[in-house]
Amino acid sequence: MKKITRKLATALLLVMAVTLSACAGKDTPDTPETPQTPAAEEKMFNPGTYEGVAKGFHGDIKLTVTVDEFKITEIVADHTETEGLGDNAIEQLIASAKEKNSLGLDLMSGATYSSEGFLAALEAALLKAGGDIEKLKVKADETETEKEDSVLDTEVAIIGAGGAGLAAAVSAHQNGAKVIVIEKMPNVGGNTIISGSAFNAVDEKRQSAQGIEDSIEKHYTQTYEGGDKQGDPELVRVLVENAYPTIEWLESLGMEFKDTVFTVLGALWPRSHKPIEPLGTGYINTYMNYINEHKDDIQILTETEAKELVVSAEGRVTGFLAEGNKGKVTVNASKGVIIATGGFGANVEMRDQYNKIWPTLTDIKTTNHKGATGDGIIMAEKIDASIVQMENIQLLPMGDPETGSLSGNIEQGVENRIFVNNKGNRFVDEGARRDVMTKALMQQENSSMWVIVDQHSYPTGDTVNNFNESIDSLVEQGRAFKADTLEDLAKQIGVEPENLKKSVEAFNDSVDGAKDEFGRTLFMEKIDTAPFYAGARVPTVHHTMGGIKITAETRVVDKNGKIIEGLFAAGEVTGGIHGANRLGGNALADVNTFGRIAGEKAAKNE
Repeated sequence: MKKITRKLATALLLVMAVTLSACAGKDTPDTPETPQTPAAEEKMFNPGTYEGVAKGFHGDIKLTVTVDEFKITEIVADHTETEGLGDNAIEQLIASAKEKNSLGLDLMSGATYSSEGFLAALEAALLKAGGDIEKLKVKADETETEKEDSVLDTEVAIIGAGGAGLAAAVSAHQNGAKVIVIEKMPNVGGNTIISGSAFNAVDEKRQSAQGIEDSIEKHYTQTYEGGDKQGDPELVRVLVENAYPTIEWLESLGMEFKDTVFTVLGALWPRSHKPIEPLGTGYINTYMNYINEHKDDIQILTETEAKELVVSAEGRVTGFLAEGNKGKVTVNASKGVIIATGGFGANVEMRDQYNKIWPTLTDIKTTNHKGATGDGIIMAEKIDASIVQMENIQLLPMGDPETGSLSGNIEQGVENRIFVNNKGNRFVDEGARRDVMTKALMQQENSSMWVIVDQHSYPTGDTVNNFNESIDSLVEQGRAFKADTLEDLAKQIGVEPENLKKSVEAFNDSVDGAKDEFGRTLFMEKIDTAPFYAGARVPTVHHTMGGIKITAETRVVDKNGKIIEGLFAAGEVTGGIHGANRLGGNALADVNTFGRIAGEKAAKNE
């Protein structure tokens, strides 16, 4: 340590105008700076409690915010956001806002509208508190903070923490591997957590109890032919044969499914399993419960985006380079890397680049979360991985007119509802393939339609849809319409009453056995019991069936048909399973089944 002399002290006094008289005549050691007291901090708010209100996904979000001069001390939220998703997002945002004392927070993946509503309500409250809103909106990573690069070593490294990535993480650990998972979004879940949750599998116990005849061969044929025979037969076989064992695996991890199966939109047959927990939260919660119990062996890094795969001189993938909010991250994997980054449904540029089937996709909204941008496909292609069937992009006829999401859809299953256009007429077999229904919808006025159901779908007002939204709440928000007669319902939604009545009557006749004019074969209950309900729907981009070519063991194949050692892929990032059209309910079977296989194969280095 350098010592300060009387002569130096005098010089410092003249140059710096700093009093160093205490230093005169003796050596003075370095002393720590006096900690800054709250009184010296910059005042940010006028102390008190303030309210802010803004529109969320399911109505107003009301926040009661308490502040002192320097920080947010308490936030109490009153809202009706989706249980298991929107409410979790708000809880996380409350914790982040208090911790960071900021409005500069990332939106929660899968809960964008809930997140935006929360931030708008918080901004309104903090504005009343005298806060500098522009300053509060600056994110912590946009300020000058010291970043530190890191190198992490593991056995299995996974890119993406959606359903496939988390399934792979659990499976890899069960097979003896230490695991690191990175996720570019602020939270885990991907598209799985916001999905309708239907999982197709031939299930003798549940189906026989309902009088449903099914077989693995039937599931195979419907999947293969439903994709215009473009799917790889070997991959289709792996899917249908391992779907039910994957359900059993999920149940062994603590996940619960309902005792009955149903037919989800475009499934073609009643083999769709529905979890007890809402949306896709059951899958993600099940995996995260396991991961949290084994956190010494499984590490998850959010807000960390993979940029480049690392390939050895021998051509083996040994890890990847990523960027996190605290610096660059290099992840080395001794056994294998798994790409599980999902599809590109939220990447309009990529959709337009590869689209050959649809008239245009530029202005079509999507059901996907905003992180579904094809990153893994792009990275894999850069090391010469084979990319297949990218033109196979699936649209649904079930998008919310405002958001494109599946939320707000009033159908409970295929058998008990019809579609009518703006004139009140049916126009398609409502049990057909998804591409068939969507193309028919695009030919209707404004490419819009109404889903019509009755009390059979909603015995009570608090009965919820497949997205955990009660029918009463949807009616209250103006997202669904309710009436005691079909005539009144027609007037509310602006269609010709006589046409709507005739459409329903024809459907009811088909339930009784009459031949359906559109060739529909899936029926259960008549639409004949008030109250009657209607909900508007439009086309929306839902799934991208093209992607990385894999083997039955989920190994990635290069453009010459050779296996790229050390590299695996699972979930929507892969291509060649579903072909030109994916059956409804097959995505979660795919994501969880191939994620489980990828984790096992990578861990065993097979």
